[in-house]
Amino acid sequence: MMQRFLLFAALLLLGACQSFSSRDSIDGSGSPALWRQHSQQVSRLDAWDINGKLAIRSQAQSGSGVLFWLQRQDYFDIRVTGPLGQGATRLTGRPGQVQLTTPQLELNAASAEALMQNQLGWSLPVNNLLWWVRGLPAPDSKYHLQLNNDSLAQQLEQDGWQLEFVRYQTLPDGTPLPERIQLQGPHLQLTLLVKQWQARTLGGQP
Repeated sequence: MMQRFLLFAALLLLGACQSFSSRDSIDGSGSPALWRQHSQQVSRLDAWDINGKLAIRSQAQSGSGVLFWLQRQDYFDIRVTGPLGQGATRLTGRPGQVQLTTPQLELNAASAEALMQNQLGWSLPVNNLLWWVRGLPAPDSKYHLQLNNDSLAQQLEQDGWQLEFVRYQTLPDGTPLPERIQLQGPHLQLTLLVKQWQARTLGGQP
């Protein structure tokens, strides 16, 4: 009886270890311990202003535009102007409640991804991008992460996307955040260049 119990417990433990390893795959030249310390610090950043550029190449179109991204906890306001943005494209809202505005239309939906794909011919994984832009894997899905010599994300594979964090910039408080990210997804290639980061933690503040 005891042997059966120990065998059952061992199988449970082995299954838990396999589940953890397949979900949290980290390798590369950096230190996983330093990475986890960094990720805990950066994940607390829940408010930022980003000024930069976004370039896209897809089967439907290619081009680039100026990017402005305001984030306040779960509320986002992402604007792209220039050829890529068809003059001006604005995506605002929070999970489950999203509005897309262009010079020609204004639409509301629960999914940002489906809304962008239907109206623009290309789509960004907005929920994941909230994490990726900080150099972090999105929670609640499997990923494979490769660290650089500074124990920061260098390459990330998650949800059918491959990301390369080419360059980082350092905030005044010493926190490193991505400056140039290359993303490749299903029939879509993106380059995000952050010219200016302003990030902070709101926590319980409005």
